[in-house]
Amino acid sequence: MAKTDYKTIDEYQSGFPAELQERMQSIRTVIHKAVPGVEEVISYQIPCFKYNGYLIYYSAYAKHISLSYPYSDALRKKFEKELSRYKVSKSAIQLPNSEVLPLDFIKGIVEFRKKENEEMVKVKK
Repeated sequence: MAKTDYKTIDEYQSGFPAELQERMQSIRTVIHKAVPGVEEVISYQIPCFKYNGYLIYYSAYAKHISLSYPYSDALRKKFEKELSRYKVSKSAIQLPNSEVLPLDFIKGIVEFRKKENEEMVKVKK
């Protein structure tokens, strides 16, 4: 039976083939560069990053890596063109493992989510 009680992102990633580990680590690096001091946690048994609340998640599968984020109509509108080339659900994007990771696009999403979370904090004050 597959392990489902991950405590760290390193532990989660270590259970995947090397190529997927490298892809996930690339996303992780982009997140840390875009949001210095971001907190790493495991939520829903997948990697999650917190900054003034939940920022973004990722998870790996045989054919894709999924980026997930709290639903944001503004994000969907801002990145409508980029999102159109991927399989997308209400709050997740499937990035095919057969393609080069769109790191600039990922960075843009993370930076957008960072601003959204900062605005939410201002509203709550």
